[in-house]
Amino acid sequence: MKSTQKILFSVLAATVLLGAAGCENMSHREKSMAVGAGAGAVGGAVLTGGSALGTVGGAAVGGVIGNEVGKNKK
Repeated sequence: MKSTQKILFSVLAATVLLGAAGCENMSHREKSMAVGAGAGAVGGAVLTGGSALGTVGGAAVGGVIGNEVGKNKK
């Protein structure tokens, strides 16, 4: 299995586990931030060929965007 596929699988597995752990107590803003961070991590990993820095950077950017999007919805 290629390293990019391993990273994508790991991110997906972590997202599923966190989702299964329960998000019922999270606000809409927190849920948006978590989804944004997950999507950003996957996007960063794909765009940088599985680079750890790209994955973390993508998660950070996605989290910020998700936070801002979720701020305006109630």
